[in-house]
Amino acid sequence: MSVYILVVDDEPDVEALYRQHFRRELRAGRFLMEFAASAPAALQRAADIRDPSLILILSDINMPGMSGLEMLPEVRARRPDVPVIMITAYGDAETRKIALERGAEALLTKPIDFGQLRQEIDARLGQLA
Repeated sequence: MSVYILVVDDEPDVEALYRQHFRRELRAGRFLMEFAASAPAALQRAADIRDPSLILILSDINMPGMSGLEMLPEVRARRPDVPVIMITAYGDAETRKIALERGAEALLTKPIDFGQLRQEIDARLGQLA
């Protein structure tokens, strides 16, 4: 079984940043990362990966069209088995409250603490073992 992490962000440089920080894990095949540039594309991809191989969705909040906060209840309804961590440059109390009320597992602020994110991913992988 391949283990997928879906990253949702409209910024074009995000994929390179994640691939750089997780290069050892990706090279070793511990997991695969896929990237969606919009919330609708992420919803479609989450629907396409129907087995338990999708273990985590990381989503930016501020995106054109459908925001991450608008996507959150839809993805949770379609894939309640998959935790979603929201990522934002604006980690104010109101945004955190809304994200958690809509089903986010956590809210991380930019710049991303990749050590903290790695721990979260390792915890998900540990649950599968």
